[in-house]
Amino acid sequence: MVSIADVARLAGVSPTTVSHALSGKRRVSADVRARVLAAVKELGYAPGRSAQSLASGRTRILGLVVPDIGNGYFAELAQGVEQSATLGGYNVLLCTTGFDHEREKHALEMIRSRAVDGVVYAAGAPPSNSELARLLGNLPLVLVDEEVPGAEATAFVSDNYDGGRLVAEHLLGLGHRDVLVLEANADLVSSRERVRGFTEVWAAAGAPAPHIVSGGFTHDGGRAAVEPFGGAFAAGEFTGLFAANDLMALGAIDHLTSVGVEIPRDVSVAGFDDIVPTRYARPRLTTVRQDVAALGGEAVAALVAALDQNGELDGGRHVYPVELIVRDSTSAPSIAPVPEEVR
Repeated sequence: MVSIADVARLAGVSPTTVSHALSGKRRVSADVRARVLAAVKELGYAPGRSAQSLASGRTRILGLVVPDIGNGYFAELAQGVEQSATLGGYNVLLCTTGFDHEREKHALEMIRSRAVDGVVYAAGAPPSNSELARLLGNLPLVLVDEEVPGAEATAFVSDNYDGGRLVAEHLLGLGHRDVLVLEANADLVSSRERVRGFTEVWAAAGAPAPHIVSGGFTHDGGRAAVEPFGGAFAAGEFTGLFAANDLMALGAIDHLTSVGVEIPRDVSVAGFDDIVPTRYARPRLTTVRQDVAALGGEAVAALVAALDQNGELDGGRHVYPVELIVRDSTSAPSIAPVPEEVR
């Protein structure tokens, strides 16, 4: 295998000068550059990735932090990030955190120690802005899917408030008035905004305030969250359910059907994300579709452009529209609402 030392010997210069001539990081004379290029051509030398990294001061690796790769949404996000990174000539180092604050901090510390060029961060249990700055220093950062309050980093997020609004309008339009809302985590901006969009529309319609409980962003979390309310759903005290993500919605359906509640005859259920399983579940889930490929792809494109052009990220908040996908899990209520005075 031809090495940089072989090129240096043939060109009559040092290996360091070969690196400067090939990378353009330091100025060399036209004569020296011509000799180096001629030696490269004659020997068929191709710089290895490690040599290129040494010459450029870059690893061409991006760190990606996601909460749970087993969640179809984050799997799609990771795929979009990797595809966009590959197009830009970068590799991706993936870390998962399990929605755990300490694991999240450890992942960020590990990524920085691996000398990546930049970070794509889809927070699940985000550190504070000050912790984030301490953990990553000046490493270029883009936030995807989730925002960190107070952080000045560039963020690529969906219009979560509008998604909650769309679900509320859909259920109200079907005639529902009594609903349960499963939030993921009140500390997460995305979950908070989805619930806020839903509840503000619900209040404006004069409907009874939704009952809000935490489902924890997982299938088991959604199942556990509705378990205490199985009797209330069976009795018609709730005719609708909105979950702030699809896994919780599917978990809720799993439990409700196990206790004899029929979806959507007895209860209409809507989720958020449009992960692949929602399209094949029985019943197929009404949900809010996010353009996850665009979120991941555009975030990486912005990061790569800043890195390759030695520029700065814009620090802006880029918001992507969402779409309500109506499927089989929602319909008009078949059970008359229970009057307030008999509850």
